[in-house]
Amino acid sequence: MQLSLGTKIRALRRRNGRTQESLAEALGVTAQAVSRWESGGSYPDMELMPSIANYFGVTIDELFGYHGDREQKIDAIIGRIDAYDIGRDSDDGWVEDCLAILRDGLAEFPGNERLLITLAETLWEAGWRRHHGWLGYDEEGYIQYHYDHHKKNEYWAECAKVCESLAESTSDNTVFTRAIAILVPLYRTYGEFDKAVACANRMPKLQQSQEFLLTEGTDGKQNAMYVGAFLLESARQFSEQLVYGLIANRSHFDTDLPMQKVKGAVNLFDLICDDGNMGVHHEFVSKLYLFLSRLQWERGYHDDAFVSLDMALHHAKAFERICDGKEHTLTSPLVSFVTYQAETDKKIVRELPADWPFWCNPDYSHVEKEIKADPRWNAWVAKTRD
Repeated sequence: MQLSLGTKIRALRRRNGRTQESLAEALGVTAQAVSRWESGGSYPDMELMPSIANYFGVTIDELFGYHGDREQKIDAIIGRIDAYDIGRDSDDGWVEDCLAILRDGLAEFPGNERLLITLAETLWEAGWRRHHGWLGYDEEGYIQYHYDHHKKNEYWAECAKVCESLAESTSDNTVFTRAIAILVPLYRTYGEFDKAVACANRMPKLQQSQEFLLTEGTDGKQNAMYVGAFLLESARQFSEQLVYGLIANRSHFDTDLPMQKVKGAVNLFDLICDDGNMGVHHEFVSKLYLFLSRLQWERGYHDDAFVSLDMALHHAKAFERICDGKEHTLTSPLVSFVTYQAETDKKIVRELPADWPFWCNPDYSHVEKEIKADPRWNAWVAKTRD
């Protein structure tokens, strides 16, 4: 430990362009003492460790060379949570395991912000799985959450405390952004709209986002790459908000409007990726087709509904084909420099029947009963098992 600590002090001192004399003066010791530390002849008193760490702007763990081990352990804990893929798993069997893993991690590394924000995100998902999203429509047909019910959600209550603390104390912009991204919809489900809006207003505007600024800060082929990536991400975010805009008012579903708009969202991806190669976005387009099939059936376009189910299957298979862990490049002119790498062996085709219709509002139980009674449904399910 003596040799390692002395070597670390010397490396930090040289990194900062400081002399042994200046370090000694700051600590109230002699230059000879610093020299002995660095040569391994002695080591500092433990009472000096916080001052030495503060002088160099590092943690005590880093000073002792533990930072790498610490981060590796934290990476491993978060990796275990990621392996559960809780954002996709519609079940709730992971809840106790994941929360136990994170609580054990925080017992070992108290106050670690990466673990805390991962805990918050896990609690947010757990709250949906265990209590579901209770909502309805008001007298004018606009969506409304059941605030009193959501305030009793114990997972969300803990989640709110963690995120509120992080949002006020963290200096890590990534942690701050993730905390705010949870707090805004969480306050909405509580009916605390002033808090939700105040949190949202702490975030940058669209033209100050990373994706947009990358298009502003480059030129040539690099600019073309960032523009293409921005177009695709914008298309996805726009399409999601379009669906939420439809869901926001129940009366929309008394017309063909939702069906027409979702078709427009699909056409947006076709416009950008006009050769049919959508890369990782095949997965999202597959979900749009699932929702479209529900809308078409509901409006009496039963044949079209099964065409959309086949299109969902087509895009899901296209996505699985690129899940080989390799880097790929899109080929359509607008996105021809955009590269991507999908997860290895990610399977979504077999999950399509369970995922249908993906967006579950308004109530679709009558549609589900009818479409699944059609013999073509079982034939389509069989194709997802091929």
